[in-house]
Amino acid sequence: MLHRSITSNAIGIGAATGAYGLSFGAISVASGLDFWQTQTLSLAMFTGASQFALVGVLGAGGGIAAAVVTALLLGARNGLYAMSLAPLLRLGRGRSLIAAQVTIDESTAMAIRHADDPAAARHAFWATGLSVFVLWNIGTAIGALGATALDDPSVLGLDAAIPAGFIALLCPRLTDRRTRVLALLAAVVALVLVPFVPAGLPVLGAAAVALAVEWIARRRWVG
Repeated sequence: MLHRSITSNAIGIGAATGAYGLSFGAISVASGLDFWQTQTLSLAMFTGASQFALVGVLGAGGGIAAAVVTALLLGARNGLYAMSLAPLLRLGRGRSLIAAQVTIDESTAMAIRHADDPAAARHAFWATGLSVFVLWNIGTAIGALGATALDDPSVLGLDAAIPAGFIALLCPRLTDRRTRVLALLAAVVALVLVPFVPAGLPVLGAAAVALAVEWIARRRWVG
């Protein structure tokens, strides 16, 4: 009964994420990528925030290096997820390679939710990861095909969805004064850099400043 409930929840999460995949597919094509490039990103990269960051930088005219580094910064958290889940999932080397592809926010959250029952946690991880992977890619394909059918996808104004999506992801995490100040500082740095550096670099500059300030603050706190 528990596994059935987990599976049902996993499919629901996958469906909701797949709907978000529709927007990624359309935005990616509107940013200048073709259908196959867009679909390859969802199949191979498969981390929504990084994918949006990549196409956002490219769509704004940024270079591939800035786009890739920005995407890597956002995707780095998945490596931390993998390390935290390893003792719980206890996967062999072969399955670990597959698990790495579906270690995302949703599958990690579902596994941790059932951490007191390792069997249920493993089921939650796989059910959620695979559901999101399949439905995200289906959503991407539909969105990309729809945008490809338009003469000029940019007229839909989908470029505004990228910053709006990131703001929606960021706001719930601004839970204390220190985090809010750090986010505001990073935003100011990015805005100041926009007129002077190529697209994509303001984000990297803001990230560098945020990391430096956090590192200094932690050293003072420890000291």
